[in-house]
Amino acid sequence: MTTTLRFDVFTLFPEVFTPYVQTSILQRAQESLLVELQLHNIRDWTADRHHVCDDMPYGGGGGMVMKPEPIFTAIEAVLGSPPSCPVILLTPQGRVFTQAVAEELSKQAHLALLCGRYEGIDERVREHLVTDEISIGDYVLSGGEVPAMVLIDAITRLIPGALGDPEGAWDDSHATGLLEYPHFTRPPEFRQWRVPEILLSGDHARIARWRRQQALLRTKQRRPDLLEKANLSDTDRDFLLDLELQDK
Repeated sequence: MTTTLRFDVFTLFPEVFTPYVQTSILQRAQESLLVELQLHNIRDWTADRHHVCDDMPYGGGGGMVMKPEPIFTAIEAVLGSPPSCPVILLTPQGRVFTQAVAEELSKQAHLALLCGRYEGIDERVREHLVTDEISIGDYVLSGGEVPAMVLIDAITRLIPGALGDPEGAWDDSHATGLLEYPHFTRPPEFRQWRVPEILLSGDHARIARWRRQQALLRTKQRRPDLLEKANLSDTDRDFLLDLELQDK
C-alpha cells in the first residue's frame, strides 16, 4: 500500500509554487499519489477588509513583521490545535538543511511549511506554534517560498518511486556523503573530447570502482570538509592516501 506524504504550505504568495510543483518529478509524484501538496494563503485567515498580515515592529526599526493572529488561525484551522504534524519555519536562523535532514523529514507522513516574509514573524509564532526551524544556507532571501520549494523537492526525491531510477537519489551528490562522480553521454567524442574509455568498456565492476574514485577525487578537490564525515572504506582511504602522496 502506497503512503502519501502530505505537505501543507502556509504562505502569502501561493502562486509562486504552482509552476514549479507542476513540473517533472514533483508533478509525477503527485499524479502517482506519492505526494500531496496543499497551498494555503495566510491572507485568507485575516479578519480585516484589506487582509493585512503585517505591522510595524514594537520598539521601532525598519521593515514590517508578520502578525501572529492570521498565522495561528490558518495553521490551527488546517491542522488543528495543537497542530497534527511538525510545523517547520523557513528562516535563516534555523538549522542548516542537508541531505541528512532531507532523509529525516522524508520519513514523516505529514509536514507543514511556514514561509516567513518581510523582517520576520512575530516571536510568539516561533515560541508557541513552530516545532522546527530550517535554513537553506547562510544568506537572506525575500521570503521562505524558495526554501520551502527546496525542501519539497529534496524530500520528494527520497520517496520510493518518485524517481525513474530507484537508486538515483542515492547516487546524487551529498547522498553518500561525497560529491557525485562525472557523467557522460553520447556522442563518445565531441570536439575531440572523448568519453573516458572505461565507461565504454562494459566492465561494470571497473566502472563502479572508477566512479567511486572520481567521487572521492572530486570531493577532495572541491569539498574536502565532507571527507571528515563520509563513510569511507579501507579502499577509499588507501586511494586518498595515494592522492596525497602524488601531491607531494
